[in-house]
Amino acid sequence: MKTLSISTNYKKYLFFGFLLFILIVVNGCSNHRFAAPISRTGFAFDTAISITIYDSQKTKVLDHCLMLCEKYESLFSATQEGSEIWNLNHANGQAVPISYETASLIQSALYYCEQSQGLLDLTLRPISEEWNIAGQMKQASIVADYNYYVPSKQTLSQLLEHVNYQNLQITDANGTKISYDTVLSEYADYFAVLKDSQSAIDLGFIAKGYIADQLKSYLLSQDIKNGIISLGGNVLLIGSKPDGSSFHVGIQKPFGAVNEVITTLQKEDISIVSSGCYERYFITDDNEKSKSIYHHIFDVTTGYPVQSDLLGVTILSNSSMMGDAISTYCYILGLEKGLEYIHTLENVEAIFITKDYEIIFS
Repeated sequence: MKTLSISTNYKKYLFFGFLLFILIVVNGCSNHRFAAPISRTGFAFDTAISITIYDSQKTKVLDHCLMLCEKYESLFSATQEGSEIWNLNHANGQAVPISYETASLIQSALYYCEQSQGLLDLTLRPISEEWNIAGQMKQASIVADYNYYVPSKQTLSQLLEHVNYQNLQITDANGTKISYDTVLSEYADYFAVLKDSQSAIDLGFIAKGYIADQLKSYLLSQDIKNGIISLGGNVLLIGSKPDGSSFHVGIQKPFGAVNEVITTLQKEDISIVSSGCYERYFITDDNEKSKSIYHHIFDVTTGYPVQSDLLGVTILSNSSMMGDAISTYCYILGLEKGLEYIHTLENVEAIFITKDYEIIFS
């Protein structure tokens, strides 16, 4: 299959993606009457991480934030051998012990799977693994004339037989099933099992949001009153700028140049999460007239990337985890149904970007 284009060098794309936000939100904070920002950056969960606070005396707090990111990756990664999710996916249908954190995240993921009537499904791992969008992007960035792999309908149909979030079950030490509304204890023992041994889970649609929320809780516990957490498309603002003014946050233009924004928001103490087909994708052309874009948000009924009338969705809410799940869900729903859904929620705003680059505010 002939290659037409890729988004750009994979890690550079992610790195500059977070710089887009940070350069904008930090700009204007250099007034000497207020504390200068200090930051730490890293790379985990296949995305760039940046954490900025306005307290030069608390560098150890930033170091601990990066340690927390490493800890959560060691629990939640589907690709890191030995992580709790990796162990579950390779347990051949046997129950495996999981931490309180993993149990909490899976519980929340199951809640959003249920609320979306299965349009979100954490057991889509067999599909995403077959497509390997991120891996193919990496290969295309280093291999000239790389030929992308597009799975056949038959292959995807066979894999979809093992996609069903109800195959996943969490229990306590007594074997009692944990539902998505069960109150968990950080002192209890929990286990997870995939009743279909060929099923596998991936928490990518919700994990970064969960981690961002946990980082914010930690920073607040350390008396940090002003800060910015950026995990790829997840930006979480703590308070306002030290002078009391709002942060300026740029929303990336889908398929635009690095650091090209489509709109700018003035916000404080809020989560801003973006999702769309422009984040991880490749484009192919089979002939001179036909071009196809293949991205990382998959349709649970076909196994192919979702066909939406949107390029992207940005969610503003009090929870980055909620924003993570809802932004993907609204992209799948499309503009009309997405707007209807947002209007049923309290304290949640959305920005929809259509294929014609029209910006719709909820």
